[in-house]
Amino acid sequence: MTTATREQGITRTSLIGIITNLLLTAFKAAVGMISGSISIVLDAVNNLTDAVSSIVTIVGVRLARKKPDERHPYGHGRVEYFSAIIVSGIVLFAGATALVESVKKIIEPETPDYSAASILIVAVAVVVKIILGRYVSSQGKKYQSEALVASGSDASFDAILSASTLVGIAIIRLFGLNLDGWIGAVLAVFIIKSGWEMLGESVSSVIGNRPDSEVSRAIRETVCQFDGVLGAYDLLLHDYGPEYAIGSIHIEIPADYSADQIHRLTRRISETVMMKYHVILTVGIYAIDSAHDEIRGKLHRVAMEHEGVLGTHAIYVDDEAKTMTIDVLTDFQVNRPALREDLMGHIAELLPGYQADINFDNNFAD
Repeated sequence: MTTATREQGITRTSLIGIITNLLLTAFKAAVGMISGSISIVLDAVNNLTDAVSSIVTIVGVRLARKKPDERHPYGHGRVEYFSAIIVSGIVLFAGATALVESVKKIIEPETPDYSAASILIVAVAVVVKIILGRYVSSQGKKYQSEALVASGSDASFDAILSASTLVGIAIIRLFGLNLDGWIGAVLAVFIIKSGWEMLGESVSSVIGNRPDSEVSRAIRETVCQFDGVLGAYDLLLHDYGPEYAIGSIHIEIPADYSADQIHRLTRRISETVMMKYHVILTVGIYAIDSAHDEIRGKLHRVAMEHEGVLGTHAIYVDDEAKTMTIDVLTDFQVNRPALREDLMGHIAELLPGYQADINFDNNFAD
């Protein structure tokens, strides 16, 4: 999928959302004011915020396409995450406003007057919102747009809120019990909750999320398929937008590989990963000498006996310099000083007189 195709798809989806939400806003606002129902008026306001959110999404996508410059050499792809934050802020503001107005209606209740036409409009709005929500969410996943996914989830949630308004109408007509203000307050709380969750996801993307497990595993599997690669480790991925990432990985290769072989191998790996996953990947090298397979196996087994140790790699013994190195992959809760002391003891037994260098790696990707 090209960048232009992605932008066109997101823009088209957002425009459909804008038109639909503006129509729903107009109908619901009219019904709410005529009937005197705060819950329907707030539902209309919520649809208006959805339309504004779609506009923000379009602007965000267009800004994200700006070419890299001296100040932003990695491009402007993360602008899309900020547009999702703005959308979240709009939803939070709408929810807070709705809550205030609903509390006023609870303190000074007024029984709304619903007509058959108004009930029909609200019912149709529920169906429209369900269809719109599913469509926008599916397009958001297709085009990898967090803002679209958030808008789609919000639209689906709106359908539930509108349905609750219908329940309130039914209660008034059947039992004469006015719950309009209370229903509006419940709607407001759910809107605020939705906005807060959307904000958390967007902020997390800006801070730096853990790479998608499927993507990280697929990249490692792809790298390991190349002849000569004995293992792939230390994968790091830095996201600069939905379509652009920079990363690095270390591979284990036979120690007797020539510089020419290493060059051709790493070049093919980088080109393949770029083509398949749109990731600019730097490839580092760990040399593996088969003469020390037994030592590597023993150290690996010792390390794996400790809770929180996920693996070992880059075990290299330099008999001439009397040194050895080992990288140990752990989770974030491991007592590393205690683990280091234990490993140093075993290394001293296996390789007396050797200077050991133990490096602990964080589990940055699955």
